[in-house]
Amino acid sequence: MGQDNFIPQKRSSTGGGGGLPTTNNASSGGGRTRGFPGMSRGRQIHKTFNNIKITILCGFVTILVLRGTIGVGNLGSSEADAVNQNLIEETNRILAEIRSDSDPTDPDEPPETEINPNITFSLGPKISDWDQQRKVWLSQNPEFPNFVNGKARILLVTGSPPNPCDNAIGDHYLLKAIKNKIDYCRLHGIEIVYNMAHLDRELAGYWAKLPLIRRLMLSHPEVEWIWWMDSDAFLTDMVFEIPLSKYDKYNLVVHGYPDLMFEQKSWIALNTGSFLFRNCQWSLDLLDAWAPMGPKGQIREEAGKVLTANLKGRPAFEADDQSALIYLLLSQKDQWMDKVFLENQYYLHGYWAGLVDRYEEMIEKYHPGLGDERWPFVTHFVGCKPCGSYGDYPVERCLRSMQRAFNFADNQVLKLYGFRHRGLLGPNIKRIRNETVTPLEIVDQLDIRRSANGKNESKS
Repeated sequence: MGQDNFIPQKRSSTGGGGGLPTTNNASSGGGRTRGFPGMSRGRQIHKTFNNIKITILCGFVTILVLRGTIGVGNLGSSEADAVNQNLIEETNRILAEIRSDSDPTDPDEPPETEINPNITFSLGPKISDWDQQRKVWLSQNPEFPNFVNGKARILLVTGSPPNPCDNAIGDHYLLKAIKNKIDYCRLHGIEIVYNMAHLDRELAGYWAKLPLIRRLMLSHPEVEWIWWMDSDAFLTDMVFEIPLSKYDKYNLVVHGYPDLMFEQKSWIALNTGSFLFRNCQWSLDLLDAWAPMGPKGQIREEAGKVLTANLKGRPAFEADDQSALIYLLLSQKDQWMDKVFLENQYYLHGYWAGLVDRYEEMIEKYHPGLGDERWPFVTHFVGCKPCGSYGDYPVERCLRSMQRAFNFADNQVLKLYGFRHRGLLGPNIKRIRNETVTPLEIVDQLDIRRSANGKNESKS
């Protein structure tokens, strides 16, 4: 109602204070305004042409199949080869267009102007009373409690770029990674969101999680904790549960080490590949303070120089979300750190290189449910980038290690059903238990799911 002519707009913050310095020098430029009306005629025509092209390709494929099976047509060998080559080239061209990171130019849309680096970037309108708004909403909607059976409602959030991976095997391992997360969430009563959309064009890459987390907080007031997890992280202890009661007085839980953070000021003092954000005003304020280093282009490049100059061991590259958070917590420690818990008693983030080759030893000596170096809760493949065309480690090593992590976790799920993988490197499974006429005894003995006590209730 009243939204027929709705046009989303990006809003720049004009308020003072709280923002981090993101440039080393001033530069001029106009503010950026953007409109996203419904799909324009030009874009509709472009999509129609693409559909026609795909239809033509399907026709070529059909001709080739018929010719090869029932001999229809009088195409010579050289002509058939030419058709095949054209088909391959056209297919690759359209696939490349689909993979393109930007939409085709639409003549009906005005050109975008550069964002003004002298205006603090904002994720959206400033919200100052979120705790009160949320409290009222929860009281008015008791069917959506933020605590269920005495446990805080968690929403696990992950995702991947909207385009296909640079190689097919990358998409296959993304599928393994989301299957792994779905298994864990199903077993522990956690909701999950998989995102493939860039909600803010300025915050691409590392930074895409920030506008997504904010939007989910505001759209799901019934969720108490947002749990972000990178797409290249696997849950490898399917029994371990996050000890939420430990964080009653905290709003951000992230894997990190105080000595690296405050004594060494290291750029790897914490890891933002897996962390928990409480749905509250404090978290919205932190996101507002965190985001200004993220806009792509000059702002991100200049902010990267600031981060490299202030964080030990950081290479010279554009600003990333992890370094920016460390810098924010260091430079404004009094404002934020009393609500931040640096967790290192279990592996909310576990660096894969020191873990994946020890899985057999873990199986022999320990058991799931520990969550630490004996049986890591999360194995995170930092630097592997299976979906991209580059990475810090050889592709073969990364894929082999990811397969081991997947099978290591999947065996814990398959155990209830009487199966396990024949090895940690292959997809084949084998039976480990015979069928029985009393299957519920096995369920009582092996089911990972925990029966929680308590009533559904809302807490503020």
